[in-house]
Parts: sequence; C-alpha cells; structure tokens
Amino acid sequence: MSTGTRPALTRLVRYVPRAAVAVVAALALTACGGGTDNASSESTSSAGADAKSAFPVTVEHKYGSTTIDKEPKKVVTLGLSDQDAVLALGIKPVGAVDWFKERPYGKWPWTKDKWGSDLPEIVGERDDYNIEKIAALKPDLVIAQYSGMKKEQYDTLSKITKVVAQPKGHEDYQAPWQDMTRQIGKALGKKDETEKLISDIDARFKAVRDKHPEWKGKTVAVGEPYEPGKFSAFSPNDPKVIFLTEMGFTTSEKYRKALGKENIADLSVERLDVMEADRTVWLGTPDTEKAMKADPLYKKTKVYQEKRDLFLPYDSPDIGAALSFNTVLSIPYAIDQVVPMLEAIK
Repeated sequence: MSTGTRPALTRLVRYVPRAAVAVVAALALTACGGGTDNASSESTSSAGADAKSAFPVTVEHKYGSTTIDKEPKKVVTLGLSDQDAVLALGIKPVGAVDWFKERPYGKWPWTKDKWGSDLPEIVGERDDYNIEKIAALKPDLVIAQYSGMKKEQYDTLSKITKVVAQPKGHEDYQAPWQDMTRQIGKALGKKDETEKLISDIDARFKAVRDKHPEWKGKTVAVGEPYEPGKFSAFSPNDPKVIFLTEMGFTTSEKYRKALGKENIADLSVERLDVMEADRTVWLGTPDTEKAMKADPLYKKTKVYQEKRDLFLPYDSPDIGAALSFNTVLSIPYAIDQVVPMLEAIK
C-alpha cells in the first residue's frame, strides 16, 4: 500500500504538469480603494456598514494568526474549493487556483451564475502558486483553507498581503467544511451570513437523516479506480466521505485503520476488503467504472454481488466534483443528485 497527502481529485488530471512557482521578493501593495454607488439601496449600505464594523478581526490558523484591519475588497483564494464560500458571501475572488482543469468557474452548475462575466485570474494549479501573478492582482486578502500551503509559501505571501492559511488542528485537506466556511466568513467580516449558510446546509442534512433513519450506522466506503488493478480510498475526513456521514452513515474500523492520518491511500485490488461496506461509492469515469466492474477480484466482493455499490461520475452530471468540493454551494446540488441514487439501493 502506498499513501499520499495529495488532495482528492480526478485522475483525469493526475499526470498534468504543475504550474511553475515564481518566488519573488517582498512587494508592497497600494491600498485598494472602492467607490460608493450612489444608487445603492439603504439595505446594501447597512450591510456594508455592518461588515466594516466587524474589523479589525484576528483569524487563527495553521501558521499562527492574521489580523485583518478593514473589509477586504480584492480576495484571492488558493484553496481548491475556497472560492465557493467566498462567492456565497457575495464576493467574487479576483484570483483562484485550478483543480479539475475546468478552471474554478468552469461549468459547475452551483457557481456558474454567481461568477457571471467576472472571471478570476488563474494564479496556480492546486498547491503550486504563481506568486508574481498573485502580487500583480494586489489583493488585500489571500485565503487558503482547503489547501496544502507550505510554511515557506505562507511566509512569502505574508510579505505581500494578509494571508489566512488552513485551519489549525487538522491535517491538510481534512478540516470540516463548517470550520473552513467559518474561517472564510470571519476573515470577510460576515459572521452572521456565514452562520446562516451553515445552518441552512445543516437543515438539509437533517432532513435527509429524518427521511432515512435506516441509514444511521450503516457503513460507507468511498474510492476511485484510476487504472486497471488499482484504486484510491479516501480518508473518513475527506469531503466526499463527510458528505455521506452527515446523512447518517459511518465508516468501518478496517477502513479507518487503512487510511490512518492520510487523506488518500493508493491500493491494489488485492485490498478490496477495505472497501467492503453497506454502501461502497466509487467516483470516476465511464471507462474506470467499466474496468472495475470487469475485474475478477471485484466481482468476488460482497458489495458487488449484493449490488450495494454506487458509481458516480465526476462530470456529466458533475456529481463527483460536487462531492469533492463539499461546500455551502455544492452540497445542495450533491444532495439532490446523490440521495435518489442511494435510495435506489435496497
């Protein structure tokens, strides 16, 4: 078994070369001004006043703490899914990183309308950041929650602007979506709006649990076949697994032991025992699904023989991507798509 700490992502981009990281000296940024629209409504003005009153605010994170003195106007997101929470709070990031080779505004149905024509600059691929591009955007805040940002990257970026790194107390890519959303909301001075977003999602999950009490305590495993004879299993703290456990499912001791502290474990089909569960969910493409179902060892598993497995596509529709993001914007879409599929498994 080989393990890694890379983020969960489709193997469609597994071998794509990463963007080069340009290391630059410390740069001073000019203050970002913002005019006032005379046609703004009183409610908008009130909201702006409330946001300004939230500052200064100090956000603790993996590499210490960051104090934000005033309301951020230009935000760059470096977490793979951070842009969703920022968009949900009414701010369009000026820069973001690529993940699925779809660009962060791509075709995802849960954010397409929110981006509109204001598309962000791509400032890196996954955890490789182009510091020069970030500096050129002159952001007054950089957010990196669902990320693997290194200390040296944080130090370099902190010489340029304010940076809020990953939540402390969690392995990279394993912080709960609630924690990451709250970190983002606090940094943006939008605590009340953030809590409303979270409570709305919690209510959606509760509705699913109430409708399906039979799912409580049932085990689930989530994996991704990526080449013949090999697959990945995702941590119980991975967004895709968390999505299912919030519906009442749990993970087996064998599954948890196989993953340990790693976010993802690469396994051979000889270890398909790890994936035996009441519901086994696979993400991938039609080709990887076909290959897995044709594998002689997979055909011997109980989950296959008892038809308790579920294959979800990364795109067309974008279910796998929605589970991978697992944000306040993607979760409602994922619930609408996945619940009926789980219901169909008897």
